[in-house]
Amino acid sequence: MEKQKNAVGRRKEAVTRVFLSKGSGKITVNGKDYKTYFPLVYLQNQVEAPLKTVEVADKFDILVNATGGGVKGQAEATKLAISRALLEVNAEYRPVLKAAGLLKRDPRSVERKKPGRKKARRSFQFSKR
Repeated sequence: MEKQKNAVGRRKEAVTRVFLSKGSGKITVNGKDYKTYFPLVYLQNQVEAPLKTVEVADKFDILVNATGGGVKGQAEATKLAISRALLEVNAEYRPVLKAAGLLKRDPRSVERKKPGRKKARRSFQFSKR
C-alpha cells in the first residue's frame, strides 16, 4: 500500500471521512487525538473495534474528518468508515468484519415530528376536566 485509502461512514446525521495510511496506530479526529475527542470509553471502543477485530491496531495511522450529528453518531460513523477503509486495504478482512457486524450501516435515525403531536408520537397531555 503506497498511498492512503479513504472511506465514508454515516450514522444518524453524522458523516465521517477516514484516511488510512501506514503508520504506528495514531488516530486523529478533527485535529485532536481520538481519546480527547471521544472522552467516553465506550465511544473509544467503538472507534477501535474494527482495528481490534482484524488485529491491525498498531499498523495504520488514521485521520478522521467528522461533521454533523452528535458525538455518539460520529463515533459509530467512524467505526463504519474505518471498516470500509480496511476492506480497501485487504479484501480478506471482509468475512471477519462482516461476522462482527461492522459493515452494516445503522439505518435508524430520528423520526420527524408530526402535526398535532408534541413530538413524533407523543401526544399532548390529556386533561379530562
